[in-house]
Amino acid sequence: MAGENSLYNNFVEDFARVICQQTAGKEYSNIIFLCIGTDRITGDTFGPLVGYKLDILFRDTNRINVIGNLSEPVCCNNIDSVLNNINEQFRNPFIVAIDSALSIVSDNIGRITVSDGGLCIGSGLDKNNVHIGDMNIKGIVGRDTRKPIQNFRILQNTSLNLVMRLADTVSKGIYRTINFK
Repeated sequence: MAGENSLYNNFVEDFARVICQQTAGKEYSNIIFLCIGTDRITGDTFGPLVGYKLDILFRDTNRINVIGNLSEPVCCNNIDSVLNNINEQFRNPFIVAIDSALSIVSDNIGRITVSDGGLCIGSGLDKNNVHIGDMNIKGIVGRDTRKPIQNFRILQNTSLNLVMRLADTVSKGIYRTINFK
């Protein structure tokens, strides 16, 4: 349990610091949480699970938009149309890209990283590598072998418990940090 509290507290601190740094002195029309992944591969469900949870937490909130969840995932196959829709619907949004990730260092599995700038979706599988976001959140779900086929197998065999734990931490931490009520 102490490890869970530490993961949560570290995430809240990192998320609050980065979002404040990135938005200071700037005006945005909306905050978009772009939750990337698919519900068909366990290790790639991190983004859609976070989206599902954020949809519930922010259901009554204007100016917070969640794109990507379990029923309408955002992935390499539809990212171009999703980005076109964002550009058509929103004027100057701040985009937080959320995705699962693999790490070369095994000790990073189960950690959450928060960084300024976007992320490249599909990079672990040599997909189209679209770069998106003003900041990003990654849930580290496995070890990067630098071989797309092996990485795909790792994502297929990732523990759902691990992914759920990371998704719970991120969704609750985001809500705690951006709670308008």
